[in-house]
Amino acid sequence: MYKIAVIPGDGTGPEVVNEGLKVLAAASKKFSFKYETKFFDFSGKRYLKTGKLVDDSDIAELKKYNAIYLGAVGDPDVKPGIIETGVLLKLRFALDQYINLRPVKLYNSAYCPLKDKKPEDIDFVVVRENSEGLYKGMGEFKDKGTKEEVAIQISYNTRKGVERCIRYAFECARKRNKKKKLTLCGKTNVLTYAWDLWQRTFNEVAAEYPDIATDYAHVDATTMWFVKNPERFDVIVTDNLFGDIITDLGAMIQGGMGIAAGGNINPQGVSMFEPIGGSAPKYTGKNVINPLAAICAVGMMLENLGEAEAAKAIEKTVIGLVNKDIKSLAAGKMGYSTTEVGDLVVKNLA
Repeated sequence: MYKIAVIPGDGTGPEVVNEGLKVLAAASKKFSFKYETKFFDFSGKRYLKTGKLVDDSDIAELKKYNAIYLGAVGDPDVKPGIIETGVLLKLRFALDQYINLRPVKLYNSAYCPLKDKKPEDIDFVVVRENSEGLYKGMGEFKDKGTKEEVAIQISYNTRKGVERCIRYAFECARKRNKKKKLTLCGKTNVLTYAWDLWQRTFNEVAAEYPDIATDYAHVDATTMWFVKNPERFDVIVTDNLFGDIITDLGAMIQGGMGIAAGGNINPQGVSMFEPIGGSAPKYTGKNVINPLAAICAVGMMLENLGEAEAAKAIEKTVIGLVNKDIKSLAAGKMGYSTTEVGDLVVKNLA
């Protein structure tokens, strides 16, 4: 019996979560596993009414669950950064979800903006450090509000945090068993303190994985290769900020935010799975948002829980639909409504 915490979130988040839960129910029947869910309201609307987001008692309760399924956060009536910090970052840090895992996989070349690229050309994984770096929120203002103002933002990196992320990436490359190659993405020529630590740690850990080929690419070069030669990548490991940036580009070359799912992973604790797109408030209530990313997030969650067969079946079903039925991955252009896409996945999965 899996205990799954559900956070529908804001905007279209509840709509895509609903479709993901429909697929989860269908998968549980077909593959004979049991689960129960509980909904948690950490939305912008609740914050506007009560001033509350995620508190310590919520964290204590969430630690009792096997996984968290998240819709999306972000309310246009709430100042940017409040919900993101009070929900996403709070959960990631408090639950020590130190890996952000982003598969970048093209399901249908018709949806790729790159010329002549096929599914076999775009199939890699980005392992992003998820609990340190610039997102730690460390820094200060000096002479704030004056003409001499200075804003200092600190990139906080520990040997422990860097090493466990790098080790996870090596294990990921070994488990995928494809090119068995790991690329360190950084900026060693400019960010000499943080990336000296990353490079040294990477080299030391690499010695323990002789079966995995390694290389290095500056983050700006990585974005160039994503567009020019994405087939050169298998697994990429990088820090919090660079990972945040390059995974959005990864989503675009795989077909868009409508198909991109991700996981916030604590290998020894509670992990959280989500579509990586935003809450898309302009589409709220119109039943036009693409739920496939949220459905793929369910697949990632099931794989993490050990239900590999169910996870593979969901992915196979989605691949079939985007190559046959779905006209576009963009909101309002799929040829089906949000709920109809969810129904199609359930029907084909069954």
